[in-house]
Amino acid sequence: MKQINIIGMGMSAKTVTGEALELIQDADILIGAKRLINEFSYLNKPSHNAFLSDEIADLISKSDEDKIAILVSGDVGFYSGAEKLVCALSEYDPILVPGISSVSYFFAKCRIPWKEANLISCHGIESNIVSSVRRNRYTFALTGRNIPDLQNQLVKYGFGDLKVWTGENLGLEDEFVTSCRVSDLNKRKYGSLTVLIIENPDFDSRVKTGISDDEFIRAKVPMTKSEVRAVCMSKLDLSPCDIAYDIGCGTGSVSIEMAFAAYEGRVYAFDKNEEAVGLVLENARKFHLDNIEAVCGLAPECLEGLPAPDVAFIGGSSGNMEEIVNFLYGKNSRIRFVITAVTIETAMAALESLENLGIEGDIVQVAVSKGRQIGDLHMLMAQNPIFIINGGGDDE
Repeated sequence: MKQINIIGMGMSAKTVTGEALELIQDADILIGAKRLINEFSYLNKPSHNAFLSDEIADLISKSDEDKIAILVSGDVGFYSGAEKLVCALSEYDPILVPGISSVSYFFAKCRIPWKEANLISCHGIESNIVSSVRRNRYTFALTGRNIPDLQNQLVKYGFGDLKVWTGENLGLEDEFVTSCRVSDLNKRKYGSLTVLIIENPDFDSRVKTGISDDEFIRAKVPMTKSEVRAVCMSKLDLSPCDIAYDIGCGTGSVSIEMAFAAYEGRVYAFDKNEEAVGLVLENARKFHLDNIEAVCGLAPECLEGLPAPDVAFIGGSSGNMEEIVNFLYGKNSRIRFVITAVTIETAMAALESLENLGIEGDIVQVAVSKGRQIGDLHMLMAQNPIFIINGGGDDE
């Protein structure tokens, strides 16, 4: 059988490991991107300029060589093309040879330990960079000519004064390493091979639940109150990567807490009131949450064209409860619903909508009384009781 070694080269030939160099020197043929194979042109080995997994698999199937070295940049385990290559070449049982990642290289250059760092890629994929910066002392980010967009996002959500290190063309002749404030990143143009380290000394990784009502920016827009919100969040039971909908979002208090819980996912907040949508976005900026998108419109029409939700909170249906529930179930039959109602009729409509889909709904009533000081005495002042209906998901 052919011996296939997928080799992580680190930044360049200067950072290749001793093991990798031996395998490259012993190989009958080299395959990889032109920049990588040119590093070993002095070996005068046959080589192919290829980096797409299917193309490489086709080359190997037609090759008569026994020892083949496939060169990939960085480390084979960190946002590497090695992942697809392993699948495409599974019949050959390829060997992975780790390289020096841009992470370990750049943190060493900056003389910073990376044990506390969160590693993300903003290169061609959607990322919640603000959420990462909020939750972690250090955030390492791969970029791809999108540093102006990342800077705008970080400044917009209140992180313009943080320190950032930039590393461009690491390990190459024109390597450039510097540091500045996030808000000053626009003073220089950066190439596609640039990485960032952002430091947040005041990071906060808590998933906040039952946030005090007075912490939200408010107007004359309905808001799910703190204690009820805490119960709803326990019923929603979000995971970090969930896609969550908040329908009839009002001030966005539930959207905010959803976004804290689904910090690697995304929250879509919907309301027919433009003022409510504006408040959601204001609160998202206040709480440093970039994983919330707000949409103005009437459900279910405004839900079209968006990713299927894992969970949905319905705080207002405008009389369209059954249509909304049916639409969401059509997008994901494993969706988990949490619905609030202040009237018996709305609560029953929610239960019936779930039952019509074969979902056994659970209903509780939450009645909260809050203390109020009157002179030297304290009285409990009752808030309106709220029905909370939930069903679906793992409970289906």
